[in-house]
Amino acid sequence: MKNNRREFIKKSSSLAATFSVAGLSGYAVSGETGGKKIPANNPDKKLEWPLADNPNTPKMCVGASRDADEKVMRQIKQIGVDYVLMGGPPIPWTQEGLRAIMDRFKANGLTVINMMIGGHPNTIYGREGRDAEIKNIQDSLRAAGAAGLPVVEYNFYADRLMEGYYEKKARGGASHTAFDYAPVKDLPAKPEIGKLTAAELWNNLTYFLKAVIPVAEKAGVRMALHPNDPPIPVSHGSAQIMATLADWKRLISIVDSPSNGMTFDCGVTREIGEDPVEVCRFLGKLDRINHVHYRNVIVDQPYVKYAEVFLDEGQVNMFNVMKELVGMGYKHGLYPEHPRALDYDRDHPGGIKNQYPGGGGYAGETYNVGFARAMKLAVMSM
Repeated sequence: MKNNRREFIKKSSSLAATFSVAGLSGYAVSGETGGKKIPANNPDKKLEWPLADNPNTPKMCVGASRDADEKVMRQIKQIGVDYVLMGGPPIPWTQEGLRAIMDRFKANGLTVINMMIGGHPNTIYGREGRDAEIKNIQDSLRAAGAAGLPVVEYNFYADRLMEGYYEKKARGGASHTAFDYAPVKDLPAKPEIGKLTAAELWNNLTYFLKAVIPVAEKAGVRMALHPNDPPIPVSHGSAQIMATLADWKRLISIVDSPSNGMTFDCGVTREIGEDPVEVCRFLGKLDRINHVHYRNVIVDQPYVKYAEVFLDEGQVNMFNVMKELVGMGYKHGLYPEHPRALDYDRDHPGGIKNQYPGGGGYAGETYNVGFARAMKLAVMSM
């Protein structure tokens, strides 16, 4: 027994010497290597903690209402977030109106990095009155540039099939947000919308982009179009034109400008059966990622059946997505969105909310932010 113990200690000492701290410092483990050692970006890099952020890294942000009170702002700051996004005021925006909103958040240590613009249904549907809407958006983009708002996000849905979402039980009694197209794919058109074809919607989007992107570019503002989510082919009889990778490529080709970009959503990218890391790299090389939604999913059938899950348990390699974003010098907003529903939030309603079935609140948001910040710091440490 003693001889066996001595032999074990001898072998252990030899192994420890082989894999010394100095020897391991030149390696990092990638989620896609099966645990194999790969060279780190800079094995001799000297780091001093805490790691300081810099202008060329993703800016962690969460959603807030324009009229959020100081308590909500404190809650956001307490979880290590310095940036917020929100729905913008009714169009046309003015520089003074935007600055009043932005300055109130700034006084509480928060920078407004993104506002969602809306109020253009006639533009989406190609109806009379769209030119007046477009002028309002042009004026709003000029105001955003003058106020120092860097990103304006928007949607171009003909319709969004919210009826397909449902709550699905998750670990420990928490909840996921799941989607199934089969029970709702044949719902009739809404009378106020009718049925729009893909060709009609592409024509309407092209007309819009050619009118507003030059204005945005001149104003120093980037526009970010969110892809269709759910990315199903038809919603209440109308086509969905931002539901495939080919659609995304077509979007950014209509007007060749960094101001004509996307919200890169790694969850949606997996929902349509694509590799989020590869798509992130593709869009990043073109400088067309103007906002990021950072979330994870488990897909049963691309486009039509999936569940939005905790960031650590889905099919998206969240670490490698973050590596791409940091590596390309992406410096706009990163939103770890759609928190899962936790018991704490059920018992303490209020604050940050997710409107989807199975969506959570402040505790779920805190988990998402903590996870995303850890991914970012891990990448920055490489």
